Amino acid sequence: MKSFTAGKNEDGARLSRFVENVTSGMPKSLLYKAFRNKRIKVNGKKGAPDTRLCPGDLVELYINDEFFSAAPPTARPLPYKKRPPLRMVYEDENIAALYKPAHLLCHSDRTGDVSLVELFTDYLAQKGEYDAAAEAAFSPALCNRIDRGTEGLVLAAKNHAALRDMNELIRRDLLQKEYYCITAGVPPKGRHTAYLRHFEKNNKVDVRAETAPGYKEIITDVAILQTKGPCALCRIGLVTGRTHQIRAHLAFLGAPILGDVKYGNRRMNDRCGFKTQALCAASVTFRDIPAENTLSYLAGRTIALEEPEIIKIFAAL
Repeated sequence: MKSFTAGKNEDGARLSRFVENVTSGMPKSLLYKAFRNKRIKVNGKKGAPDTRLCPGDLVELYINDEFFSAAPPTARPLPYKKRPPLRMVYEDENIAALYKPAHLLCHSDRTGDVSLVELFTDYLAQKGEYDAAAEAAFSPALCNRIDRGTEGLVLAAKNHAALRDMNELIRRDLLQKEYYCITAGVPPKGRHTAYLRHFEKNNKVDVRAETAPGYKEIITDVAILQTKGPCALCRIGLVTGRTHQIRAHLAFLGAPILGDVKYGNRRMNDRCGFKTQALCAASVTFRDIPAENTLSYLAGRTIALEEPEIIKIFAAL
């Protein structure tokens, strides 16, 4: 039997998710069998998968030792030479807005390269705001992600309540995001509607003018800020937020993002020497946030990059 005491970062956490986080390699079938057989208890009473925890709750798990790690988790030391500096655009006690340069991963992948979430976790650990060994289930997390080749703002949560409530804001579309991009060609300005389908096999999307089975509506606002030769610097507003929406929608409109190897114009990319998409997540504005949300103090606030690198890149074209 293993026992855990829920901390502040488990406040409101679903019991089944908590158990999944403190165990390792436990099949879902065995997890729910343990619930049915009363082998998971909260404060001495049978727990249900949808039980919500409160700080101080005692969680007892009568589960085989093989599903528990031999040692408590610790933050993985980051290779010093490969660790880029972490740029903090905004920070308070609950959340942070991080700058992700192009080519830095949001999360680790099979390459083993250092990721933005690892840099953030390391930053909080050095400040004494996070101790992996003291946390039963929570670790600092990114609330959204952008493609490896895209630069810009990424929101991150320091605690469980902030992560839960930021995810709720994103789910309810209470964030307005704006991007800058450089296009190969000048797209038509204004609000554009189309339909997009994501294909998991090749991680690519298809955009068409009319709806079809499997396709979802996309709405993209396009403003032309400057033009230079065949290229344009654009400000993009997302009304919907689908996978690769900006990149694929602009390509559909006849002006793909410069440097985009997946949806772009290869000849223009080679001519201008771009090997990654010229796209930047430049700002996020918080709309009306319900008072019961722990992040309600952000209502009406805009967090923006002061000098996006993409502006300098366009000027140098």
